[in-house]
Amino acid sequence: MPRDARPADEIVRVGRLLYERRYVVAGEGNLSLRLGPGRFLVTPAGACKGDLAPDELVEVDDDGRPRGPGRPTSEWLLHAEIYRQRPDVAAVCHAHPPRATAYACARRALPVSILPEAVLQLGGEVPLAPYATPGTPEVAASIRPFVARCQAILLSNHGVVTVGGSLEEAYRRLEVVERVAEVGAGAERLGGAVHLTNQQVRKLRS
Repeated sequence: MPRDARPADEIVRVGRLLYERRYVVAGEGNLSLRLGPGRFLVTPAGACKGDLAPDELVEVDDDGRPRGPGRPTSEWLLHAEIYRQRPDVAAVCHAHPPRATAYACARRALPVSILPEAVLQLGGEVPLAPYATPGTPEVAASIRPFVARCQAILLSNHGVVTVGGSLEEAYRRLEVVERVAEVGAGAERLGGAVHLTNQQVRKLRS
């Protein structure tokens, strides 16, 4: 988060980036920030992320109960599962970047190990969670096996969720996921990408 930025202003800023780069359209996607123990700031249900105003955002508790006016995103349970398992996570970004979502719709794992930068920023793995009906507890259950070890997860036929120590970090990881999908698809048209070897990945991380 930029110095002196308020949490609400940061969500509005990142929401605008998502919309301008067409990682979301219409009312797609959702963002959240951890404010403190049992306090989270989330985007409202159905809102266009490119047109958010700070006073539209909704503060909720661990169970998604609003502390004031507004209705929180229907995907709160997805965010809550991440915050429950990952005390190190301060922000969650869920969006539908088109190339990465194409991988999710094809039910194909993302080839992270084709790009050194992706290995470093995403931890070397972006798993594919099974399909779950949006807005239901199934979505939280679908990511449960992956949350503890992953910084990004593909949601089958549904998009991508990324996490970070700040909303800026979560958003940048989403950008990297989309870049991997773009490069991976391009490499396939040239005959297939060559992945880094395990030895090369170990050397990179060291």
